[in-house]
Order: sequence, then structure tokens, then C-alpha cells
Amino acid sequence: MAKTWNVALVTGASSGIGWELAKELARPGTKVGLVARRGDLLDRIAAEIRTAGGIAETAIADVTERVATVSALRNLQERLGPVDLLIANAGFGSPTFVEPTMNVETLETMYKVNVFGVLYSIEAVLPGMLERGRGHLVAVSSLGSYKGLPGESGYTSSKAAVNNLMEGFRIQLRPRGIHVTTVCPGFVVTPMTARNNFKMPFLLKADEAARRIVRALRYKPAVFDFPRPMRWLMELTRWLPDGVIRRAMADYNENPPG
Repeated sequence: MAKTWNVALVTGASSGIGWELAKELARPGTKVGLVARRGDLLDRIAAEIRTAGGIAETAIADVTERVATVSALRNLQERLGPVDLLIANAGFGSPTFVEPTMNVETLETMYKVNVFGVLYSIEAVLPGMLERGRGHLVAVSSLGSYKGLPGESGYTSSKAAVNNLMEGFRIQLRPRGIHVTTVCPGFVVTPMTARNNFKMPFLLKADEAARRIVRALRYKPAVFDFPRPMRWLMELTRWLPDGVIRRAMADYNENPPG
């Protein structure tokens, strides 16, 4: 497989889709910079890439912290060179409770990770891309972003915000030579979905999801939704009456994942 990007940065690279994206990108010779909170896991994935003959550098940062995130990504640029591809992959999901009290602090964290984490990551690499007149910005959203769901309104709304944010950037930056893609996966086997206590339709393994994402990004799509049957299912939910959605998710809301 021919190398498409010389340098790619991935946030949330210590597990799940981010871990597999790092390996998939490094395979054809792309130098990868990896960011996450857990340094021990970053060291493991970097070692795996290097053992396979790839080039990987790591930086520890919590994407909810602006200064740390920008500093980490810019440090990786200094070590690896100009960034061709940023994948803002770090994400966090948790049920939304309305009683006995709303879990507002958890919802705040979701927005900080899912929305502001994307924004801070873009802030770190965008000046260089604008100066060079080329680059590719990618954010990993979710098919859940297309419908507000009972018990998941915090997560789905934060991902909807990501979609809108990236759409605006895409329209604004395309004339400057910068491509912008929003990736919306369905259910993928990750530590986050491992807590789910229900059958997840069209479930994909993380390595398969990563392969699909990297393959799609070579064509620089505006939006990449997958798997297609799950996208159709989410489209259907947009037309269903509220009562149908509420009954369908009654068990989930009575016994939310821990």
C-alpha cells in the first residue's frame, strides 16, 4: 500500500479505534504521533509500531486541557515534521441521568473531551497547515450524532456539535487547500462499548473500523458514515415517533451500563 501521508497525529491513541488507527497508518510508512493520557499504554503501542519497522512518537496529554493538548501536538510536530493528517479521535461516552439528580459533571466532561478536545487538537496543527496550504483534519464523531436518544442525550448532542463544528471548518478551509472529514462509526468493540449491556447491532472490531477509516480518508470525504446498515437504521429513527423510541430504549434506561 502506497504511503498517503508523511506525518499523522492521532489523539486517544492508547486504546480502541485510536490504537488500531495508529498501527494502520504506520503500516505503509507514515510517521505517527500519538497522544493520550495513559503513558504506559502509549509506550506499548509505540513499541509495537517500532518493532514492525514503523516510526512512532508519543506525548501525554488530557484533551480536556487546552494548553497541554496544544503543547503535546506541537511537540510531536517538532519531532516528526509538518503534519499532513490529524485524527482527533479521543472520545468519552456515558449515560445521561435525569434522576435522582442530573449527572451534569459527567455531561460536562463529555463535552470537554468530545467537542473541546477536537477544537484544541485542531488549534495545534491548523497554523502550519494554513501556512503550507495543505492538510487534512479529521474528527471521529458517531452515528449516534444523528438522533437525540433518551438516556444518551449528552453523548449524542456532543457528537452532533462535532459534526456541526467540522462542517463549518470544511466549508471555510477548503479554499485554503485543507480537507476536513467527519467520521461517524456505529458500534465498535472498544473499552467504552464493553460496558454496554445490550446487543449492539452491526458491531465491528476496532481493527476493521480502523481499516475502513484509513481507506476512506484517502479519498478525503466530507463525511464517512459506517457501517452502512447502521447508518440506515439511524436514519429510520429520525422519522419514528418519540413514543416508539422511548419504548425501544426502556430497558436501557432502566438498566443503564455501568
